[in-house]
Amino acid sequence: MLDLYYWPTPNGHKITIFLEEAGLDYRILPVNIGAGEQFKPEFLKISPNNRMPALVDSSPADGGEAISVFESGAILMHLAQKVGRFWPEDLRDRTRVTEWLFWQMGGLGPMLGQNHHFSQYAPEKIDYAIQRYVNETHRLYGVLNKQLTGRDFIAGDYSIADMACYPWIVPHEKQGQDLADFPDLKRWFEAMAARPAVVRAYEKGKAVSSGPTMTEETKKVLFGQR
Repeated sequence: MLDLYYWPTPNGHKITIFLEEAGLDYRILPVNIGAGEQFKPEFLKISPNNRMPALVDSSPADGGEAISVFESGAILMHLAQKVGRFWPEDLRDRTRVTEWLFWQMGGLGPMLGQNHHFSQYAPEKIDYAIQRYVNETHRLYGVLNKQLTGRDFIAGDYSIADMACYPWIVPHEKQGQDLADFPDLKRWFEAMAARPAVVRAYEKGKAVSSGPTMTEETKKVLFGQR
């Protein structure tokens, strides 16, 4: 059994997309990040960075004792190794997928997260910060658009790289982006959105929460920690 500690954010959606694509049995254990549940001691035992998602795999591939995994990219790699899918065996193909997974983890996610923060949640609108991250979002969209030219998926066949990147493109309007400016990205995005497993993953998210209510108290929990 797989226990997924989850909240319907882009990083959470990455994992449910994989689980739905792979047809694995799993249980969602909601971690309400707006209520501060990510700081509970029992959660910190498996996710010391107080971030979700986190995964507990009670039947790992080696047949040993249960293993916990935090960080969404590491979870995707763990699950791909477990099922032998979505992360190629061929060295060169695997390297390409890994590159784009790390590109998402180190660039696309953090930069778009800052875009969301300064454009949507910051208590005061700082024009320089908003423009800085909207521009960087545009640059990253352009990188992904170029990579998708002539390709159905980011790194060849459908892979964990696609699962990692897609949820961060979903809120493109809030990020100040028009997908019409990125035709190959738009084509890929629409194909991803139509995948039955992706649809099921987002439905699972809606069943957990229809979206955070961003109160001042919630902002303190999400953005006020040191």
